[in-house]
Amino acid sequence: MKTIYRGVPVALIAFLSTGLPIGTAQYSFGEFAAPLMDEFGWTQTQLNMGLSMSIVSGLTAPIAGKLSDKIGLRPVMVFSIILISAGFLFRPLISNLFHWYLLNALVYAGFPGATVLPSGKLVAAWFPSIRGRMMGAVTAGNNFGGITMPPLAAIIIANLNWQSAYIVFAIVMVILAIFAYFIVTDDPDIIRHEMKKAGKNISSDMNGIKSGTTLKQSISSKNFWLIMFALTAATFTYQGVLTQLRQHFEENGFTAVAATTGLTTIAFMGIGSKLFFGRISEKITAKYATIISVALQIIGVCLFAMTDDTTIMWIGIFVFGSGFGGLGALIVLLVQETFGLIEFASIMGIMQLAMVISSTGGPIIAGMTHDNTGSYDLAFILIAIIFFIGLVTLFLVKGRNFTEN
Repeated sequence: MKTIYRGVPVALIAFLSTGLPIGTAQYSFGEFAAPLMDEFGWTQTQLNMGLSMSIVSGLTAPIAGKLSDKIGLRPVMVFSIILISAGFLFRPLISNLFHWYLLNALVYAGFPGATVLPSGKLVAAWFPSIRGRMMGAVTAGNNFGGITMPPLAAIIIANLNWQSAYIVFAIVMVILAIFAYFIVTDDPDIIRHEMKKAGKNISSDMNGIKSGTTLKQSISSKNFWLIMFALTAATFTYQGVLTQLRQHFEENGFTAVAATTGLTTIAFMGIGSKLFFGRISEKITAKYATIISVALQIIGVCLFAMTDDTTIMWIGIFVFGSGFGGLGALIVLLVQETFGLIEFASIMGIMQLAMVISSTGGPIIAGMTHDNTGSYDLAFILIAIIFFIGLVTLFLVKGRNFTEN
């Protein structure tokens, strides 16, 4: 009987670890908005400031990256997931905005070590020869979280309360941490042994894992700063648009069920999008695949902002979803393609710091604009302009910064 390559369950855990934190903290954000504002009397801006605590993940990303390069990924990953669980577990006890912000900060502190770093390191280590398509498959976990977590939250809130929904989220994270502890490893000797046992060409498959530039060399290059700017523009959109779409849909004629369905559709489409863009990145490079992904998202955001016609908004959902899904995989692939794998986690940690700082502005601008104008239209137009500037910047990135061994 043929044994299953150990990289498969490792990839499955990376898939879940990529998606469940994002599904619970971000995709599901809109499900908790009305209950929290009704119970505590908060404004949309005050509520959205909780999302801006994602800046904490920017502070912890370089630390998580450096630690995972030094002591291995597993302890960093497990600890990060436990932090996220704790941030959900104590939310039923909140009584003011300070508590809300503090527990959002705790959740986001665990994000780097639980999401992008595991997917990037584990896919590159266990599936180096098919990195693009596997990155697409693993980061599709993001969309799995978006498909499953908002409906789960909506059902629990409707039948019980918002407090119970957060407790369930905490339990889900604890279960994930347990599986990660027993399954995940990025130890090169273990990976080499498992590859040999699976009959893989070790010399070929391991080629490139030790290639790349150091963090110091990367920072001194023009490509580093161009990519950082482009990615910060992209993540600004992620927080500024996705977390507000449910409310925007309802304010423009969608029922509550249709609004949730719209978000779920974006998440569902993202699975195919990640697989598609992961695959074509192996053909046309991650750079050009990212450009296509960003262009589709710009068109989608403009459609959301420029009409209240539900039919056109559904077109926007399909266009935005087609591009948005692929971006999660392409961010990692673009960094690996340009700078290699030697110090990928450290480089990605610095990139995340910049992306998170940028993304904190999205919900604030969206919330303030909504509070002052009564809609998200102007905020979405401003976000689309910033996104377009990032798109232009990507064209200026020139080749890779290293020669593969």
